[in-house]
Amino acid sequence: MNKIFEVPMYPYQRSEDQDTGAPVRHPVIVIGAGPVGLAAAIDLAQQGIGVVVLDENDKVSFGSRAICFSKRSLEIADRLGFCDPLVNKGVQWNLGKVFFDDRKVYEFNLLPESGHAQPAFINLQQYYFEEYLVQRANALQAAGAPIEIRGRNKVSAIGTHADHVTLEIDTPEGSYNLEADWLIACDGAGSPTRQMLGLDFVGRVFEDNFLIADVIMDADFPTERWFWFDPHFNKGQSALLHKQPDGVWRIDLQLGWDIDKEREKRPENVIPRLKEMLGEDVQFELEWVSIYTFQCRRMEKFRHGRVLFAGDAAHQVSPFGARGANSGLQDTDNLCWKLKLVLEGKAPESLLDSYDSERVHGADENILNSSRSTDFITPKSEMSRIMRDAVLDLSEHHAFARPLVNSGRLSLPCTYERSALNSADALHGPQRTKPGSPCPDVSIADGYLLPKLADRFTLLTIDADAPDSFEEAGIPVTRLALSTKDDKTGTLRERYLGDATSAVYLIRPDQHVAARRPAFDENQFRAALRRAIGKEASA
Repeated sequence: MNKIFEVPMYPYQRSEDQDTGAPVRHPVIVIGAGPVGLAAAIDLAQQGIGVVVLDENDKVSFGSRAICFSKRSLEIADRLGFCDPLVNKGVQWNLGKVFFDDRKVYEFNLLPESGHAQPAFINLQQYYFEEYLVQRANALQAAGAPIEIRGRNKVSAIGTHADHVTLEIDTPEGSYNLEADWLIACDGAGSPTRQMLGLDFVGRVFEDNFLIADVIMDADFPTERWFWFDPHFNKGQSALLHKQPDGVWRIDLQLGWDIDKEREKRPENVIPRLKEMLGEDVQFELEWVSIYTFQCRRMEKFRHGRVLFAGDAAHQVSPFGARGANSGLQDTDNLCWKLKLVLEGKAPESLLDSYDSERVHGADENILNSSRSTDFITPKSEMSRIMRDAVLDLSEHHAFARPLVNSGRLSLPCTYERSALNSADALHGPQRTKPGSPCPDVSIADGYLLPKLADRFTLLTIDADAPDSFEEAGIPVTRLALSTKDDKTGTLRERYLGDATSAVYLIRPDQHVAARRPAFDENQFRAALRRAIGKEASA
């Protein structure tokens, strides 16, 4: 059994801040050293923003927890400098199969097109994901970046003020106080920060429970996502099977609502369920067992003055579709470039309101998809079950029915179509790259597109003239010039030009499109940049 989650990764060390007479103020403090909190800290630190991460624990998470990391999360990880170990260790997959009873009704491919540097998904235990994040943070710190992780530093009180936040922190050597210009709360679904500020979730709790079992076994199942409706080994319910590294397999079994959770987690009750699924002859060992109740909820606002919420602290969804950790990483991807500009005085504080509006939109999109998945997987009436089963029967032989089957719409990056940061679309090109959209990757002459769009505003020109750079409001914009003459596969034209003969895009630091036009006009792109940093009303 893997014991990585028993080893302290950031053990308690006394900080100089504990020996000062007055509270030390830091530009940013992050509460929570999980995937979302560490990603936020790394993002800020590698751009030169000082950040301290506080966590009451000193090691990575126990159990595999989140395991499915999407292509967009890997693209974010690549920008943050820790993608390679994830992909090298993770189990890559893009094929899913849906079963009804014991027959396969159809399969699907999550990445049927070429031209992407990253796979559609990897499966990787959360403790590995966190380990690689900690290693990246340590490497940045060793290179002089302003980042520090403080283990066994529990935040016990928070005070909010007009221009800063105060924190009281408990440690093994007593308490001390800190101040932060900005506080990012990434302290999970139970968020003590949210509770201390008297805030709550709004949304829906579903009346159903699932058993999660991570088992170590030598099995010859393929590297695919298998989902069963009403299988013989869990009649009237559903089940899910995923492969992870190290011979670990994730099994989810629907249990129903009225259960004794503690009783169901006992090995003497879990093992017979798994044997019925896997067969009496399959040898396996339990690594981790948990039970979860579906919840699709979020905070009404993600920004409360100088406190910003991200990840599970801000929103929760059921695990179908792998939207939890993936949406949390999109939160930090959206937030950190904006916070950097605000701290540097190059953008108004109101730019952070766009974090709230854009990521609330992202959370609502995830909650909608997650709720629909849960309703399909767990019908609450006999008529709903009859309709669902009819759709499953039809899907075996008729392609039109397959989009109606919902075993979890898998995580995709969010498009901020109505964002106030967008400029009006003057290109009318492909829908997938309209303003607000995440940039799709493309294979180009010397690699891939997305790594060239990192941590800054970029002017992407395709068969169009423009200056190599320009500056507006103290923000430099660097040109990346591409041509369809080098587009051997046609993907650049398909994804960014469509029927147009040329295009110019303004790309945000989080690789979302802020503006696009058929040609470069300096005044229009200067205005688009001001709009993208919250200094000008949307056109």
